[in-house]
Amino acid sequence: MSSSPGQAGMDSSALEALRVPLTGYCYRLLGTAADTDDAVQETLIRAYTRFDAYDPNRARLSTWVHAIATNVCLDMLRAARRRMLIWEGPSTPDFDPEAVLPDRWLDPMPDARLIDTDDPAELAIQRESVRLAFVAALQHLPPRQRAVLVLRDVLAFTAAETADMLGVSVAAANSALQRARGTLAAARASASQPNLEAADQDLLRRYTTAFENHDVAGLAAVLCADAESGMPPFAWRMTGRDATLAVFASSDACAGDRMVPVRMNGVTGVGQYRPDAQGVLRPFALVAVHARAGAIAQLVTFLGSGDRFAEFGLPATI
Repeated sequence: MSSSPGQAGMDSSALEALRVPLTGYCYRLLGTAADTDDAVQETLIRAYTRFDAYDPNRARLSTWVHAIATNVCLDMLRAARRRMLIWEGPSTPDFDPEAVLPDRWLDPMPDARLIDTDDPAELAIQRESVRLAFVAALQHLPPRQRAVLVLRDVLAFTAAETADMLGVSVAAANSALQRARGTLAAARASASQPNLEAADQDLLRRYTTAFENHDVAGLAAVLCADAESGMPPFAWRMTGRDATLAVFASSDACAGDRMVPVRMNGVTGVGQYRPDAQGVLRPFALVAVHARAGAIAQLVTFLGSGDRFAEFGLPATI
């Protein structure tokens, strides 16, 4: 049975209202922007074309659509490799331009595409659950366990709803959840990661000022002694404030760069701009900044992300 024009409009509007929560869900499972976009678009297309089959007496619209998204994501994950953050591998202080793993890293995402609440308590939960360290920890879970944990512990679907989405018994869903919680706890405990507090504005200002002025002493004052930094997609990272300062002091590659604060993955990061041949500051890379105990603990510079600045609300030039 086909929908009337008015009904089709309502269907489209109701489904479109789920785009942000679907994006957050798919991103937590998949870990990259491109895969997330593909999964959300495929989910909405399937939901729209099958809307006549939706029965509101059997499930909420959100439950029905998330079930479709779960199947889409699980299909995509069958042949996918686990994605990670730069500091999950061994420390490689010597930069090797040939050591590139473009298909292994997580991507950053803007808060505006992942978070859809103004409620302070819910906002804190959503921000914590899209932070890079949490998404990286999720990648240690088998796909079905990953889906169960996000559906139950992040999105607060019931055990019955989750079981129905996955086509398993409630007992099987609960068992998968318990295994996922144990694996996730171990993955997060073994990772070298800061706490989940966002870098405060003053700390971020001091960091960007030191970086832009090539101020080695100023940079030293804001970094943790064990600060880590890396530049995906290169399989390279630095561990320790001294190593970071040595590289920073020895090169003027960033001379003239400027940084603009931006919300990403539940924290405040920066968009790094670099002057072109004419001196115009153009997008260079998105940088995730994480803090611990009032100092910067991790910096992840996502090289090649300059073409995504508009998605993060950043200007084409400054």
